[in-house]
Amino acid sequence: MALAIALRLKKNFPDPMRSITTKLILAFLLVGISGSLMVSLIIWQRTRSAFDQFVLTREQQGLLSLLLLYYQRRGSWDGIEIAIQEFRDPSPPPFMGQRRPFTLADANGVVLYSSDAQQIGKQLSRSELRRAIALELSGRRVGWVVITPFRQLLQPGSIEERFLRTVRSATVLSALGASILALVLGSLLAYGLTRTLHELKGAALDIAQGKYGRQVNVRSKDELGELAHAFNQMSLQLESAIRARRQMTADIAHDLRSPLTVIQGYTEALSDGKLEGSEEVYQILHQETQHLSRLVDDLRLLSLADAGELPLALQPIEPKVLLDRAQARFQIQAEQKQVQLVVDAQGFISPIRVDSERMAQVLDNLIQNALRYTAPGGTIWLRARQTPQQVILEVSDNGAGIAAQDLPRIFDRFYRADPSRSQNGESGLGLAIVKSLIEAQGGSITVTSVLGQGTTFTMFFPKEKSDTR
Repeated sequence: MALAIALRLKKNFPDPMRSITTKLILAFLLVGISGSLMVSLIIWQRTRSAFDQFVLTREQQGLLSLLLLYYQRRGSWDGIEIAIQEFRDPSPPPFMGQRRPFTLADANGVVLYSSDAQQIGKQLSRSELRRAIALELSGRRVGWVVITPFRQLLQPGSIEERFLRTVRSATVLSALGASILALVLGSLLAYGLTRTLHELKGAALDIAQGKYGRQVNVRSKDELGELAHAFNQMSLQLESAIRARRQMTADIAHDLRSPLTVIQGYTEALSDGKLEGSEEVYQILHQETQHLSRLVDDLRLLSLADAGELPLALQPIEPKVLLDRAQARFQIQAEQKQVQLVVDAQGFISPIRVDSERMAQVLDNLIQNALRYTAPGGTIWLRARQTPQQVILEVSDNGAGIAAQDLPRIFDRFYRADPSRSQNGESGLGLAIVKSLIEAQGGSITVTSVLGQGTTFTMFFPKEKSDTR
């Protein structure tokens, strides 16, 4: 029971250390504390050093003035030890308020007075002389003074100690305040940074559960805003792709079901003896199997093109040669429909690097479409021209045209602007195959059309690099 409760609590309240929000807050807090401690330490050290120097300078000046005054009046250091004791015990002067120990030596460095009585009469060492202060009177050196550092003698309760304690308290409070401010600002900033990430996580989980098209709010123009915008685009595209896949699956099932139903009906009738075999029956069965074969071949071609595995034999070929061959293949069919098939490719046109068989398949699809919707007496033009960078091929007609609302989807798989086309054995994949084949060869295709005036399919291919014309 306890284990189940613990697991439930862990599920509802995940480990906070695994949360990016917690990690960001801790990071901001650590940076704030580190920065405030460093600044506080520097301020404390500089304040203490400056204060020590100030006190030392103040006391040093007073002590030196008193000693020089004594020597000037006496002309020697005789009796200095007694005089110093009188100064320090009954009524210490202001500069000796902390009773700072010091050592006095004559001009030769022999100790005359020292807080350590054992040093009296000894010679000052070189290190002591290096930090000693020379006593000079009328340009003549009369002695040396060695003062003990201030920080070693700071007395509790003194003015100096109280001042430094106040500075230390202010420094600690400032560091504490800076840390609290860093925590508050870090929490707000971490929440703002991770809010979009949490929304993205929730939206991604919804998409994983099949709720496509989820959108998140774009609150900024920084990297997180760009990420949210990219996610929204991906979500919409995924929703569109899923919808298209479902529609394509339904279309495939429909297109497969029609010939299969015909085949199944005839084979059951033949099997039950309700129908006798005849040339007409066998011809129908053959046509339906061909329809199935074409549909399977078209789907396989599209899948290879989508995967980038479509085999291509690319080689340079002149555009006019492609158009002339296409005209020859459809000339008889065009004459039977009383439609003119005209090739328009004037002057020299640079070669393009394509697969001639795949291009024949492209042109065949486009010409078949044009023949289907061009009335007797109409014309189909096969044009070729070039720009400084591209070679442009066109298949144009003055037939029925395509409605404006159908143009954006004309290259979609299984899309039929004319629903009756599904009844004549067409798979609805012809223009989708055209687009895939052209793009696989490095080109692109567009379509323009005016209802009742005709349609133009325009293909763009880069020139051969070796051709500079």
